[in-house]
Amino acid sequence: MGLGYYLNVFKRMRFSRISDAANVVKRKTGKNKFSIYCDMLGCAIKYGAGHSDYVLFEYYNMTAKERKTYIGRFKNKKLLHMLNDYNYGGCFESKRKFAEKFKDFTKRDILDISAANEEQFSEFIKNKQFFLAKPDDGECGHGIEKLNKDDFKTQKELFNYLKENKFGVCEEIIAQHEHLKRLHPDSLNCVRLCTLFKDGEVHFLYGLLKMGSDGGFVDNLDRGGIACHIDVETGRVISYGHDGKFETHKTHPVTGVELMGYEIPYYNELKEMIRKAALVVPQITYIGWDVCVTPDGPAIVEGNDYPGYDFPQIPDENLPRIGLIPKFKELGVII
Repeated sequence: MGLGYYLNVFKRMRFSRISDAANVVKRKTGKNKFSIYCDMLGCAIKYGAGHSDYVLFEYYNMTAKERKTYIGRFKNKKLLHMLNDYNYGGCFESKRKFAEKFKDFTKRDILDISAANEEQFSEFIKNKQFFLAKPDDGECGHGIEKLNKDDFKTQKELFNYLKENKFGVCEEIIAQHEHLKRLHPDSLNCVRLCTLFKDGEVHFLYGLLKMGSDGGFVDNLDRGGIACHIDVETGRVISYGHDGKFETHKTHPVTGVELMGYEIPYYNELKEMIRKAALVVPQITYIGWDVCVTPDGPAIVEGNDYPGYDFPQIPDENLPRIGLIPKFKELGVII
C-alpha cells in the first residue's frame, strides 16, 4: 500500500474525527496540533496506523522501535486477508451456522428461531424463565435481548415477537462458574483467546478476560465492559482492567474485586477445547474465541474471524510496550 492509498483513506475520513483525536493528544502532551497531524500522517504511511490507533496505542509516547511492533488499521486489514479465506467464513458470520458447526463445543441449548415453528419453540422454552434472543449477524453484543417469558401475555405473543423482530437464535442462559460470576454477577464474563493455525499446529497469540460493568449483561467494551490481559500459558490476569473510555481499573468498579492476578478456572480444559475448535474450519486460520466457564467446564460462546487488534495492544503500565507484530514474526507471518 503506497502513499496514494493512505492519502485517499485520509480524504474519505471525517476531518472532525481526526481533529478530535489530535485534540486528545494535545491535551495529554501539550504539543501543537500541526505537529500532531504530521506525526499522525507519518504513522499512517510508515506503520499503517489510523488516527484512532494513534490515540488508543499512544503512538505519540512511543519510540520508533516500539512503533514498529504495533499492528494498526491498515496492517490489520492486510493481515486478515493474508490468513483467512473468507469464502469459508460463513459459519462465523451467522450465529445459526456457528451453532450448528460448533455444536460439540457450545454446551447449551440453542434454537434457530428463524426456522423454528411454534412446536419447536414450545419445546425450547418449556423449562426456561429467561433466555437470550440474538440477531443472526450481530456483533459486539448489539441487538441481543434478555427476555422473560412472563413479560408476554401468551407464548404465541412471545413467538410472534421473535419472528417479527427477525432474531436469528434463542439461547439458554449459561450458568457460569462462581469464581467468574463474582467479578460482575449480571453479565457472562468470558475469556477471549486468539489463535493462529499454522503448519499443522494451533498457536495462542494473546488472551483477555472480559467482564461486564454497571449492571450490563454483556461483556463487550463498547457496551460498558472491562477487559484485562491474561498470560496465555497460565490463565492468570497480568494487567489492570481497561474499558472502552480508556479508563484503567485496578479493581472492578462495581464489585471491588481486585483484578491483577485473578485466575481463570478450568483454564487447561478451556485451551484444549479451543485447540480442537480451531481445527474445524482450517481455511480460517486466525480466530478470536470467546469462551465462558460453567461449573462443569468451558463452553464456546462465539468465534470471530475478524479478531480485534485493538485491545490486545492497549498500553498498560504492568506490560512492556510491545505490539503484536513480534508474535506473528515468531510464527513466520510477515506483515
